[in-house]
This record gives sequence, structure tokens and C-alpha cells, in this order.
Amino acid sequence: MSNGAFLDVAGLSAGYGRSQALFAVSLKVPARGAVAVLGRNGAGKSTLLKALFGELPPMSGTIRLDGAAVEGERAEQRVRRGIGYVPQGREIFGRLTVAENLRMGLAAGSGRAVLPEALFELFPVLKQMLHRRGGDLSGGQQQQLAIARALAAQPSLLVLDEPTEGIQPSVVSEIERTIMALTGRGGLSVLLVEQHVGFALNAAGRYYVLASGRVTAEGSGGTTASTDVRAAMAI
Repeated sequence: MSNGAFLDVAGLSAGYGRSQALFAVSLKVPARGAVAVLGRNGAGKSTLLKALFGELPPMSGTIRLDGAAVEGERAEQRVRRGIGYVPQGREIFGRLTVAENLRMGLAAGSGRAVLPEALFELFPVLKQMLHRRGGDLSGGQQQQLAIARALAAQPSLLVLDEPTEGIQPSVVSEIERTIMALTGRGGLSVLLVEQHVGFALNAAGRYYVLASGRVTAEGSGGTTASTDVRAAMAI
């Protein structure tokens, strides 16, 4: 693994046509660690994710997964390298049952036929609702289902895009605890893209702030960083 980082982004610039949206962004997500990328709407977070997943070719810079350069690879190739993705808005299949949603996650993995029992240790509420349709779950339960579906493929890097959007505070705390359990016990790398400063700093060991497509601040997570992060996001 290159320099201890599962994801290593160096000098990444990207944009749309002639309009540049990211400017020489560099960040690292270590093995067995969580990193937060914070920024307001329009800061460049979505562009960063599109570049990471191969939806947007970089103008310059490199993206390495577990030491391998992936700039020329398609999204499905990057997923096979071990990326799990929970999109903003969750995007579960509302007409499918919880069990069927989870099996969709299995299809993206290594061909396992049985759902890992660890999913239900992390999210016990899902075991009680296996036969309920995804669309009948609350917003918080749907977010837990979306995370569990991504974890069913047993990724090495889990990318969470705005996971606290539209869910109640008690579930935010549950997701925070889940991220800590995954990075500690499970040895997973987590990239958390967020606007919720308190949640992100509690869940992540390191943060980067994006503003106008540039990294304007970075440092160690924890509540003591809150003032600096809020100031950097206000730029």
C-alpha cells in the first residue's frame, strides 16, 4: 500500500468543458481510518466524487487506490478495486424488500451468496425488517439500509455522500458510532463528504475543507477543530 494510504489523491484538477471546478486538490484516506471532506454547496465536493469514481476525467493530477493509479479506469473497475458508495439521497430501491436491497449489494462484490451477519450486528433494526419494502422505512432506516447495502460487497473504502441529510439526530449518532466501529474493528477506510461539521469531526480522524474547488484547511478531527473548520467553510 502506497505511503499507508488506501486512497491517495495528488494535485487533482477537474472541471466541465473549459470551466475548472477543482484546483490541485490533494488528500489521503488511510487504511483503517476515516477522513472527512467538508464544504458548503458549490465548494467542489460533487466534482471531487465524480472524478474519484471515473465519471469525470481529470485535467491533471493522480488518483491512487491501494497504490494503483486509476485515472484511466471506468467506474466499475474502481468499484472492483474495493470502493463502496452510499450516494446522497440514499437511492435505495423502494419497491424491493430490505433483503432484496441488501442482495443488490452482494452483486457488486465478489460473488458471495450469503449476507454477512456483521451487517445485522451493525444495524439490528434491518434484521427485524428484512421483508418490509425499502420505501416503507423511515429516512434514518433507509440510510442504514443504504450503508449496509454498500458494506455487503465488503469494500476496502466506503464513500459516504452527505449521510446526515434529512435524518433525525438520534440516527446521526448511530451512523457516527457505526463509522467508528468500521474503522476500528473492521479495518475499513472511510471517506465522509459532509456539511454537518459536528458529526464529521466526531466521526473522522482527519478533515479537509473545500472552498471554491480548493483545499483551504486540513487537520486532525475532534471537536476542538470545529471553530477553524467553520471559519474555513465560510470563505
